[in-house]
Amino acid sequence: MHLIDMVSMGMSTDGRSYVISGDWNPNDQNFTVLNVETPRDTKVFFTVAADLVIDGIQEPVRFQVEARAKIFPMTERFWVFNKKPHKETFSLTLEEVDTDQGTTTFKVVNLESQTEIERKKQQLRLNLTPSQSADGAVTPGDDDSDNSDDPLPSGSGTVSKEVTDEELLEQWDQTLKKWYQNMAQRPKSVQQLSRRGIPEALRGEVWQLLSGCHDNSEMMEAYRILITKEYANEGVIQRDIYRTFPGHDYFKDSGGMGQESLFKLSKAYSIYDEEVGYIQGITFIGAALLLHMPEEQAFSVMVKVMFEYGLRDMFRHDFEHLHLKFFQLERLMQDMMPDLYSHFMDLGLEAHMYASQWFLTLFTAKFPLFMVYHILDIYLTEGSNIIFNVALALLKSNRKDLLPLDFEGVLKYFRVQLPKKHRTENSVKELLHIATGLKVSARKLKKYEKEYIAVKQAQLQDEDPLERYERENKRLMDTNMRLDQENDDLATELVSSKISLRSDLDIAEDKVDIMSKELSVTKKSLTEVTEEKARLENEAGKLKEMCRRELEKAEQTTRRNDAIIAEYKTICTQLSERLEKQAVNYKEELAKIKNQIQKCDACSQLVSGSGEFKCINLPEADLSPEIMEMKRNIRELELELAQTKLALVESECKVQDLTHNLGSVTSELNESKNTWFHKTLNSIKDATSKKD
Repeated sequence: MHLIDMVSMGMSTDGRSYVISGDWNPNDQNFTVLNVETPRDTKVFFTVAADLVIDGIQEPVRFQVEARAKIFPMTERFWVFNKKPHKETFSLTLEEVDTDQGTTTFKVVNLESQTEIERKKQQLRLNLTPSQSADGAVTPGDDDSDNSDDPLPSGSGTVSKEVTDEELLEQWDQTLKKWYQNMAQRPKSVQQLSRRGIPEALRGEVWQLLSGCHDNSEMMEAYRILITKEYANEGVIQRDIYRTFPGHDYFKDSGGMGQESLFKLSKAYSIYDEEVGYIQGITFIGAALLLHMPEEQAFSVMVKVMFEYGLRDMFRHDFEHLHLKFFQLERLMQDMMPDLYSHFMDLGLEAHMYASQWFLTLFTAKFPLFMVYHILDIYLTEGSNIIFNVALALLKSNRKDLLPLDFEGVLKYFRVQLPKKHRTENSVKELLHIATGLKVSARKLKKYEKEYIAVKQAQLQDEDPLERYERENKRLMDTNMRLDQENDDLATELVSSKISLRSDLDIAEDKVDIMSKELSVTKKSLTEVTEEKARLENEAGKLKEMCRRELEKAEQTTRRNDAIIAEYKTICTQLSERLEKQAVNYKEELAKIKNQIQKCDACSQLVSGSGEFKCINLPEADLSPEIMEMKRNIRELELELAQTKLALVESECKVQDLTHNLGSVTSELNESKNTWFHKTLNSIKDATSKKD
């Protein structure tokens, strides 16, 4: 036992049940067995337990639900997923206990599930009843219910979806592969395999193939439309739904999923086939189909069975075709079982008294499901005449039991004992083996049909003309009433269609007006957009021309600034060189003057030991003309030096201004490179260069 994660618990939305939901991790080690393919002849069981605390009971009560599981390989083709919920009923036995506080509580004495109870009963039967077969199947006379007067409910019996005959499954697999390769031709082996029985896991697929409904999207779409319409006899259908397959879990719950699907299927066919309308027999056939396929596919197969297999003909023209079938069955009995035919004639027992449901429901109304399914296998494969074979086989295999019975006994036997005798797989296979072995040729049936027509004509001739006319008049009146009703329905539908079309036309006209206005607005907007586009293109052309001129001016200005900067740089370089040369010459002359002064005793006092001049104020009259000349030269040189320095400073200032202007122009050019204007200029340059 492994604890799983609870997701939620509480009362359901309808308030009728308590719901507990949880998640389990399939990769957990505890669930390894559920991730491994189940070996053949091995059973795997999946148990879910829930501990519930119930008011008034001392300890939590553990409820366990056990379900059988089978893990198929990934390549498995024939696996079945059962969508029906798994249900379990529990029997809880409690014992009243008095507590010290004076209150009354209960303790659990016994808790058993219905499955465990049935299992114990089965083991008891196996031990005590020697006539019980080893596989648990009930044979006629083994159960007390066989002797009761209660008929077997329709839809009773279980059909296992597990494959016991591996050879048969393999043969069907090969046949289906061959069939899918050529859908236009049915493989020859299908008839023989259908007589042996279609595996339950394949029935839905094979039935659709046999009836030609494997790919009928139009009929499925028609079904989705038909179920949305209203039908006058919905109450009649709903009443019959409760009596269809009450022995099957899928259909026994009132308002359940099964009854809902069967109601929609019966209603859709009744609307689809307006001539026949709703008939009781289709609910049993529809229930058998719904147990093997979804509603849409079941509807497609039902339409094929009714129209192409001729089943609907039995419901038309006052069941005239059905009476023909009864006559043919009695004639076949007269040829093959004259003693039983004579016995029935002596009793006044006619075929319609016991065989009506055989023909109208294809044996689905009273017999166990295993027999029903097997008959449908052969019916869909070989056609409607197989009904005669099965009917004759039933009469032949039970002839000895029927001969001693009186009128009431025979009818009771057909209603009660006959279905119960074919609850086991072996009895059904034996019956259908007899049925397929009988020779009922189409020529013989045609012969009997001519006899029936002759008998009917003779009866008409012997009949009183007045009665014949009255009957014919009644039939014509019924036909007229039906046609009047159809005419009224068509007229109502025509009026509704006209109203609907008028409404749709008004809506369409309103949409046309709206769209016309939108078209006018769109055209006007388009004209404005076109004009705006032309204006913008003109402005773009002018802008491009202006940009080109501005670009040329900017390039000329840049070249002129570059030339001026280069010229100032050259001038500055020349002035620097000249200044350096004058400084060198000045130093050399100064050195010469110092040397001459130092050579003169009178002038040596003007120069210190370090070579610097001393300021000695001498009267100019005492100075020699040479010294005066030298002073004038020195003053001129100093003045020229000052002017040169001033010109150098002015040049450096101008260079700085030009450098600043150059930097500003360069930054502006760099910023303009990221603008659409510059991109436009670049595209113009590229286009011009490509043209050149």
